Amino acid sequence: MLIDFKDLPDSSRIWIYQASRSFSEKELTEIRLELDAFLKDWTAHGSDLNAGYEIPYNRFIVIALDQNVAGATGCSIDASVRFIQALEQKYSVDLLDKMNVSYKQGEFVAYKTLLDFKKMAKNKSVSKNTIVFNNLVTNKEEYLNHWEVPAEESWHARFM
Repeated sequence: MLIDFKDLPDSSRIWIYQASRSFSEKELTEIRLELDAFLKDWTAHGSDLNAGYEIPYNRFIVIALDQNVAGATGCSIDASVRFIQALEQKYSVDLLDKMNVSYKQGEFVAYKTLLDFKKMAKNKSVSKNTIVFNNLVTNKEEYLNHWEVPAEESWHARFM
């Protein structure tokens, strides 16, 4: 069942998919329709899943699931991954590659391979104060409070 993201509890489980590029307005319109349709029908062992999403910076797909109502199962998680893979194919974009880093460069969101990010840290192109996106957050509360953080406050700190 599709729920407005803001109405989901802070304990909701979060999945963050970072895109290798920003989506166009046309793509965003289509992706929102596809997410609406997927989440309306998303189930686990026949039980509706209360889930919502948002697409911050026109670049990240953030799906939240209220596990107080019904939790995700292996099959339902597989279904969501297949859905994201279909988006990757349709829009020629990487969404599942966890070996890339997104960070803020002024008002813009930059996207680099982990290897390039490490090199940038070594040559001081990014610092412990660079705002990074910690896609390892696991619930909505962490997402709202610890997703966009200085590199020194996330797993990125090991490279600084």
